[in-house]
Amino acid sequence: MSASEVPPIGGRIREERVRQGITVRGLAREIGVSASLISQIETDKSQPSVSTLYAITTALGISIEDLFAPSATAQPALTSNGPVDELSTDSGGTSPQVTDALHRGTTPSARALELDRQRRVGPVVHPDHRETLTLETGVVWELLGQVPDVHVDFLLVTYQPGGSSSTSGTLMRHTGTEFGYLISGELILTLGFDEHHLRPGDAISFDSTTPHGYRNESTEPAVGVWFVVERSH
Repeated sequence: MSASEVPPIGGRIREERVRQGITVRGLAREIGVSASLISQIETDKSQPSVSTLYAITTALGISIEDLFAPSATAQPALTSNGPVDELSTDSGGTSPQVTDALHRGTTPSARALELDRQRRVGPVVHPDHRETLTLETGVVWELLGQVPDVHVDFLLVTYQPGGSSSTSGTLMRHTGTEFGYLISGELILTLGFDEHHLRPGDAISFDSTTPHGYRNESTEPAVGVWFVVERSH
């Protein structure tokens, strides 16, 4: 049965970036990618890799669960003569229009993220009702549940043959503790300087600040259940 696609995540990333007064170039510098890649992700012309998505959410101080909920608005917030991003200064500061709006707390993203943390997904989620995010190289995250104020990414994760956390081979780091259980297929986990070949029934757990990455070099999809628990919780 097919899972339900959530709205594209680019708009929600853009809303939060603008809400914080961060320019495209500023965010790109922070996570070590090009400004054009950030723009392509925000306009949904490109899908981020797992590692890039974690880098973006870490830089913006939001969680993966915040990206699953419906976007607050389909329209760019706080427009003047163009999209809100055009109001940001080249120096990485914030224009008077954006600053005034932030002080009033009127951006849709600010309201949306508060509501997302209170959102309930469950108590039962049927396969055809799962919300999904499809990332670069066909990596798919399916949300299995969410409890208000309990910030755990509870996901069914699929790596298609040839799929990986990053096409460049870059390892990722993010806050929290990661737990995984591989149901089918095979995955290679790079954890620090070590490589682990995961097969069905294997379980993993580690501090997510340790550089890590996954890749599927087999000819079958690798499917597993993952929990990522935020450190602060």
